[in-house]
Amino acid sequence: MYPRLSDLFTDFLGFSLPFPINSFGFMVAMGAMVAAWLLQKEFDRMYQIGQLDGVRMPDPDQKEKGRKRMVTVSPSFLVGTITMLGVGIGFLGARLFHILENLDQFFRSPADMIFTTGGFTFYGGLILGSVAIVRFVRKKGLDLGSVADAMAPGLIIAYGIGRIGCHLAGDGDWGIAADMAAKPDWLPMWLWAETYPNNILGIDLSMAPVYPTPLYEFLMSGVIFAILWSFRKHAHRTGWLFWVYLVFNGAERYFIEKIRVNNTMELLGVTITQAELIALILILVGVVGVVRTWSARESSPSSTDEGTGQAGGAARAGQ
Repeated sequence: MYPRLSDLFTDFLGFSLPFPINSFGFMVAMGAMVAAWLLQKEFDRMYQIGQLDGVRMPDPDQKEKGRKRMVTVSPSFLVGTITMLGVGIGFLGARLFHILENLDQFFRSPADMIFTTGGFTFYGGLILGSVAIVRFVRKKGLDLGSVADAMAPGLIIAYGIGRIGCHLAGDGDWGIAADMAAKPDWLPMWLWAETYPNNILGIDLSMAPVYPTPLYEFLMSGVIFAILWSFRKHAHRTGWLFWVYLVFNGAERYFIEKIRVNNTMELLGVTITQAELIALILILVGVVGVVRTWSARESSPSSTDEGTGQAGGAARAGQ
């Protein structure tokens, strides 16, 4: 494993970087960049067909001083701010939920839990990051359902890319001890059992290899992304694709928890993890949302109108 990507450069390329690059942080940043790029493409597409309104901003070509001529542009102009809100507030939420999952460790050593480079819970980041983005989107007057639809594919692929960072770092998001007797002959060993040598936690797994669950989540995220991307031009009411994303996200996380190492709790006599509980809630909320948005969009532009919508988008950009 390579908790620091800079070590990979040393081993394979023979030279050392002047500064360390943490694998997890690097892959999270890459995931955020990919998600931002996809969101920008979707915002531009929706704006061109008239599905999403533009935003007002000062004319960058204005040369006269003392006058503020405003123009309407694609909401992709806001992608940078949305990404910063999602990542910044998301990290705080991820750390907060990790602390809530491990209160005993926190009370023993609060500073170690707060300032460590590891220890993040995805759902904490998703929840608090979403709250911040919702407030920003409403402030800008954009249709929340359309924005949510545009974000859905990028969210799941960013999650998958982040899991590669977990795998490289060996940050404890691995599975339970792998059942070696059940391994299919055709499956490579690295995809069935992993010892995570040089993992960031310093845990020796050589005697009990574990399921590399971050790799499984990366693969499942790729499949879900392909499904969501193929449905992004759906004719249902706005928000439908995001509710579908919640269902897939919750289902993926619920089932992977069955072979993951995680803290458990007792709820109504049932042993469950925090992630399983949140996943079930997301599935339920997602199903309700899918049902409520199943009807056709009231003013859904048809494919024959796309050229007209593009022209309209160009006209709005020049207002």
